[in-house]
Amino acid sequence: MNPWTNRHLFALAVVAYGLATIYSVFLWRRGFRRHDWANYALLAAGFVAHTWALLERGLSLQHCPVRNLYEATAFVGWSLMVAYLVLGLWPRMRFVGVAVAPLQLALGVFALMPALDVPTGPVLQANRVMESMHAVLALLAYGAFGLGAAAAGLYLLQAHDLKVHKLRAVLALLPSIERLEWVARRLVQVGWGLLTVALLLGSQLTPPEGARLAGDAKVVWSVVLWAGYAGLLVWHWRGLSSRRFAWGVVGVFGFVLLTFWGTNLLSPLHHP
Repeated sequence: MNPWTNRHLFALAVVAYGLATIYSVFLWRRGFRRHDWANYALLAAGFVAHTWALLERGLSLQHCPVRNLYEATAFVGWSLMVAYLVLGLWPRMRFVGVAVAPLQLALGVFALMPALDVPTGPVLQANRVMESMHAVLALLAYGAFGLGAAAAGLYLLQAHDLKVHKLRAVLALLPSIERLEWVARRLVQVGWGLLTVALLLGSQLTPPEGARLAGDAKVVWSVVLWAGYAGLLVWHWRGLSSRRFAWGVVGVFGFVLLTFWGTNLLSPLHHP
């Protein structure tokens, strides 16, 4: 399959994510008093098409499909889905999908913009394996951060409802706020660990002639992101309240969404 024509598979995944988003609105309106196996199934169906699209593209290109903005965005969404589907095996945590579905839909619609899917230069053979590992681990980290932000958002919703004594908080099938906070914290820790390894691998890569790692927009951004999540985890360990930690997780991931693509475009190393 031509790597530039398999986007219809990814479009099918986006359709499934759209249906899951519509169903998520139904769950929100009903106050989460209904089991969400249908939402989980819709997201899983989207994940199958999503995986197929990435696999076909990777086999066609003969390298991991993470070298332009379309591929990177699709892979971030895929890693987010991997984390959610594993977490969703725990029945009480499947409701995180109500936050994952609209995020996946937004990422998918953005990725389908034609201007993002452009051919890239050849991969340096000597760096191929390490470059792929660096990219995959970094994008998996972003997926973990995204799911952590979804869990943190639901934590804030539950905490607000409990504070104002809303009946929805009593009747909802959502996990307890303690469990949501634990999940958000663990996901951030996993994402930070993956990002740490990705940065270490990236520091060992040989940049193309004329390019430098130091001062590159994406490298600087990644170090700032790494430091931001590290500071958030340390601050929480030293007594930051769970509510403020949750806001921090949501806020830092919002920063990721707003700046990820721009820094890619500004980086000669990541946008060849």
